[in-house]
Formats: sequence, structure tokens, C-alpha cells
Amino acid sequence: MRKYKIRKSLCMLLVLTLLTVLSSGCGRSEAKYTADGKKQIITIGYLPITHALAVFKEKELLDADENSTLQIQLQKFSSWTDLMDALNSGRINGASVLAELAMAAVSNGLDLKAVALGHKDGNVVIVSNDITKVEDLKGKTFAIPSKQSSHNILLNDMLSDAGMSIDDVKVVQLAPAEMPSSLASGAIDGYCVAEPFGAQAVVQDYGHVLYDSTQLWQNSICCALVMNGSFLEKNKEAVDKLVAGYEEAGNRLDETTAKTLAEAYLGQNEKTLEVSMQWIHYDNLQITKSDYEQLTERMKKYGINKNPPSYEDFVYQPESSESD
Repeated sequence: MRKYKIRKSLCMLLVLTLLTVLSSGCGRSEAKYTADGKKQIITIGYLPITHALAVFKEKELLDADENSTLQIQLQKFSSWTDLMDALNSGRINGASVLAELAMAAVSNGLDLKAVALGHKDGNVVIVSNDITKVEDLKGKTFAIPSKQSSHNILLNDMLSDAGMSIDDVKVVQLAPAEMPSSLASGAIDGYCVAEPFGAQAVVQDYGHVLYDSTQLWQNSICCALVMNGSFLEKNKEAVDKLVAGYEEAGNRLDETTAKTLAEAYLGQNEKTLEVSMQWIHYDNLQITKSDYEQLTERMKKYGINKNPPSYEDFVYQPESSESD
């Protein structure tokens, strides 16, 4: 009798565990609503960088609109790895993320869709003050946030233009926030990363700008607003509204508004933001086919992704929209 009770208890425990696991996996791509059921909640992940300012702006516009049927819930992450895990698994509905990271996930069979650019331009190559030309970087240590990034492409472009290759420098991957202090300490000799971390080094005189992205790669694609594919498929109307509002938010992001948002969400000082905003803008955030194909060509050229997804497979286009 005792063995029977033990077996019965174990079976019940197993069933409860299975139900818990199943229920925790269910609903991740389902719509969630506010307590009064009037607004659909869309959870967007981000890292504390200026490349996510359009998301912050749209959140503020939606919060101020009593008639809006959408609400953005922001979720902050400290690393691209953690953010991508949450996006891939559906724990968040979308994210402002490095486009190349999302493309790599799609190449590996995961279901993600890019719906808009995160920003335009806004990346700079920062080097220590004793480096005056690209050739001075030979044998030096250069940091990027990820191999799967436009920063890696910009580094390769810069070296190639100078008749050098990636093998001429020691490339390390660092978290964006660690780069200015690493440059100041001499642990690295240069870096390319999202803002405002380039501006930090300039303002504090740790280093200077060797190139900005417009000098190396016109219309470069860096961050994108990317949605979990399952969520998008089940909530196309809501995502279409989100994208339309996001593009409007980007068009309304003037320098003053951007600095205010950056102070509120990123905690950066005014001088750093003033320098940073010289390099970045947020108007016309649609992902065009021509710009995307330039990105995929560079990724293949530099061995970053040998089989990137096609424009049609990766970039979501609402039925009413057109791209060039």
C-alpha cells in the first residue's frame, strides 16, 4: 500500500510538472492586454544605447494617447546574448537589436522578422590619441561588440580601404559600456560600437574619432526593430500599427527630443549626448532592399554570415507598404 501511494504521488507530481512546463511555454506569442482590456501590450527589449531612442519615443507617444489601442512595455537587457535568448524564445515580442544577430538567428532556422531600422548612421571608429591613421592600428587591439555586427563590417571596410586586413589587428569582443574605460586604461587601442560610448571617449578625452560610418559605408544598416515571428503572425494588425507609430516617432526625433529621451532612459550627461547626436538620426526608418543587399554582400565578403536570409525572408512588409 505504501509503495502504491508513493507511485501515485510521483505520478501526480510528474503530471503537475508537465502541466507547468506546458503552460509556461504557452501564450508566449499570444496577445496580452492591460487590466481594463483596452490596450494590447507589446513587450520590446533593448540595451541602454542611443540606437533604441525611436522605441522610447514611440512609447511616450502611445502613453500620451488615450485613444491608442497599443501599449509598449520596455524590458532592459545588459547583453545582446540575453536579449536574443528572450527574443528567440518569445519571452519578449520584439527588440531593438543588431540586425546581423537577428539575421544569424534566421540563418539557423529561428523565426524573426525585421520591421524597421533602429536608426541611421550613428557609428564611429574611436582610437587612442596616439593613433592618427589606420596603419597605426597594425598589431593593435581593437574592440567590437559582436562579430555579428555592422561594427565588425565597418572595421573590415576601414582596414580594406587602407590596404590592410582583419588579420593585421587583434579583434576582441567587449560589452559596449566597457569600451571607453578599456581604451582609457590602454587595454584596447580602438573600438567601434553603438552610441553614446563613442562620444564618452571623445568628451573625456580618452580618444578621438578616426572615421564615422558615413565615410566608410553610406546608408549602413546597424540596429533594427525585430519581432518574434510567431507573435507577428498572430498579431499582424497590432504590429502594423506599431511599425507605423515607430516610423512616425523616428521622424519626430529632433536633437532636443533625442537628448531628453537619452537622459531619461540612458542616464548620460548632456555634453556626451550633444556630441553623440551629431552622428545619428532617425528619419525614414524603412529597410530598403538596396540597402539590405549591401549589408548581405558585406557579410558574405567578410565571412560574417555566408548564407544570410534574403530580403523577402527577413524583412516584414505590411501588405499596404512598398519598398525600393
